[in-house]
Amino acid sequence: MATFLYNLGRLAFRRRHFVALIWVALLTLAGVGAASAPAAGTTSFSIPGTEAQKAFDLLEQRFPGASADGATGRIVFKAPDGQKMTDADNKATVAKTVKELGGGTEVVSVTDPFTTNAVSKDGSVAYTSVKYEVPGMELADSTRESLEAAGDDARAAGLTVDVGGDALEAGAEPGAAGEIVGIAIAAVVLVITLGSIVAAGLPLLTAIIGVGIGVSTITVLAKALDLGDTTSTLALMIGLAVGIDYALFIVSRYRNELAEGRDREEAAGRATGTAGSAVVFAGLTVVIALAGLAVVNVPMLTKMGLAAAGTVVIAVLIALTMIPAMLGYAGRKIRPAGEKRKSSKEHTSSDAATSQKQTKPNMGTRWASFVIRRPVAVLVLGVVGLGAIALPATQLELGLPDDGSQPTSTTQRRAYDTLSEGFGPGFNGPLMIVVDAKDSDDPTAAFGDVADGIKGLKDVVTVTPPAPNKAGDTATITVIPNSKPSSTQTEDLVHAIRDKGSDFKAETDAEVLVTGTTAMNIDFSQKLNDALVPYLALVVGLAFLLLIVVFRSILVPLKAALGFLLSVLAALGAVVAVFQWGWFSGLIGVEETGPIMSMMPIFMVGVVFGLAMDYEVFLVTRMREAYVHGETPSQAVVTGFRHSARVVVAAAIIMMAVFGGFISSGESMIKMIGFGLAIAVFFDAFVVRMAIVPAVLALLGKKAWWLPKWLDRALPNVDVEGEGLRAHDDPAKSSGSDEDRELVRV
Repeated sequence: MATFLYNLGRLAFRRRHFVALIWVALLTLAGVGAASAPAAGTTSFSIPGTEAQKAFDLLEQRFPGASADGATGRIVFKAPDGQKMTDADNKATVAKTVKELGGGTEVVSVTDPFTTNAVSKDGSVAYTSVKYEVPGMELADSTRESLEAAGDDARAAGLTVDVGGDALEAGAEPGAAGEIVGIAIAAVVLVITLGSIVAAGLPLLTAIIGVGIGVSTITVLAKALDLGDTTSTLALMIGLAVGIDYALFIVSRYRNELAEGRDREEAAGRATGTAGSAVVFAGLTVVIALAGLAVVNVPMLTKMGLAAAGTVVIAVLIALTMIPAMLGYAGRKIRPAGEKRKSSKEHTSSDAATSQKQTKPNMGTRWASFVIRRPVAVLVLGVVGLGAIALPATQLELGLPDDGSQPTSTTQRRAYDTLSEGFGPGFNGPLMIVVDAKDSDDPTAAFGDVADGIKGLKDVVTVTPPAPNKAGDTATITVIPNSKPSSTQTEDLVHAIRDKGSDFKAETDAEVLVTGTTAMNIDFSQKLNDALVPYLALVVGLAFLLLIVVFRSILVPLKAALGFLLSVLAALGAVVAVFQWGWFSGLIGVEETGPIMSMMPIFMVGVVFGLAMDYEVFLVTRMREAYVHGETPSQAVVTGFRHSARVVVAAAIIMMAVFGGFISSGESMIKMIGFGLAIAVFFDAFVVRMAIVPAVLALLGKKAWWLPKWLDRALPNVDVEGEGLRAHDDPAKSSGSDEDRELVRV
């Protein structure tokens, strides 16, 4: 592996014009394709294998043209003080709004609140429901804009009007501000780490090119593969973070090789052969984690994971080829590590530079030496600290955000609160009961029995009369709970109705299914919860085997996996404390606490595991390299930190900046993802990899690198530590004149 990548790096350095032309051509081709590609909405949402999805599918069959899974919008009207919605002027205003809505595109039906009993008991609040042909995430922007503007005339007439419903759920996308802030912080960190604007610009340039190719390709395929905006957002977030980091590691290693006295082509080859090998395996762990989301069997998550994994592959390829080519263009503008800006007359020899570095240990060396002297104290402090932070995760409550979790400044939240005041908290989360009486001897009686049975359950406020289809073999019943959609009481009611369904089946031969947005959210949370353990087993298992090949050790990969689990649990604990309990929520603008987004645990496992293994591979491969080259285990830990700690810290700060930029989003879901990923990277990089890892390695000593002889013979030798490059040691160093000749070589 190291020899192949070494030759690839030297080839890319020499043929830099050709390599750069290929990547620019790919970027241009993808950009032109994206510009001319047909527009596509967000991927449709389905959850195969759940009762809620089964009910939706049944409704599509038995109620053709009813758009069972179509979006619903609600226009909520509130009369001024001293008036009622039933006053003649107010009724006329609402009637005009209903008529305008009925003429819109993608609209199936619009209800009149005065004929559907959609007026509160005190007459102060009324609402009209709009049913659409497609789910909310697939609505055209023009349709959503028409819904938002529908109440303008009513507002002018003096009514308070707000709009809610899942028809607006795709209306707000994360802005570019967070991404810009993240890139700006990354640029500053790169300049500090690499010592020059040119060196710092290379990771940014190549990462942007890689993300541009990846996101443009997603746009080209969006229509054919039903990919949506969330897919592009995840690909952008992950691709940008890993693209910068992978390039950073190779450029940093290149500067270290220059400091050893090697000419620039040789240094580029060495950097690609050693750090590039770590990039390959780090990228593989990220790809495994993202592609493994397919295990959940939710099409939307599968597409998001595969698209982001494709962007990571592009980032790896660019780091291995375009970075060496750009190093060739940069020439002497990128200086050896540790060398300050000086004139050519003041240029010191590599031996003097090396001696100076050895007499002045850097922060990584001092920290590693401290940990090795006190490994038990550092280990206990790290584990206990993260364990304490993880404790809130034991109270984790899962759900999906609804309009009640929106900021109070949004129209969705105001509509939600107004409906709760006028009709009760459960009105915002009605349950749809689908009764399949096709096998029943008396379907009409079966419908009535089901409705009567549900009325007797706890937490039920209203049960509407059954509404059968034309064939008379299937009916829908709407149930209004007494509690809000995201509450545990509503979830208990869903389970109670489903448990009672077996009794209905035995008595009437009718099958009872519970669906609707609230039931769908409950089923989605349960499906993700059930898939978490198999997903962990697959991802951690495959990565464990991969790391055994990389490190040729059993205990080092085991330690890496356990450390990752500790950092993820701590991150989940922090998310629960902030977003569910409300601790320090004001600092990041969390206006409403509630259940944690259902996909958060499995999403964090997938993304953070891949990124955590990046730091593990980059840090520990340098230790492995030093150990293989004859250093003692303790010396190898110090050597690994001397060369890699600064860069790993910089990489972690960059990732935290990229993810943390999304905390400023007004959307609670995006804010939660940004905070969760940023805090997870902090815990994993600074506590697990920087403290717990060296402490464990110091305690294990030579045992850390133990591998059974039979397994050592069976495993392929991928040579991540670059042992095979020793054959190039003799001609590696060259004089200044050789370097000057190299700089003008084309």
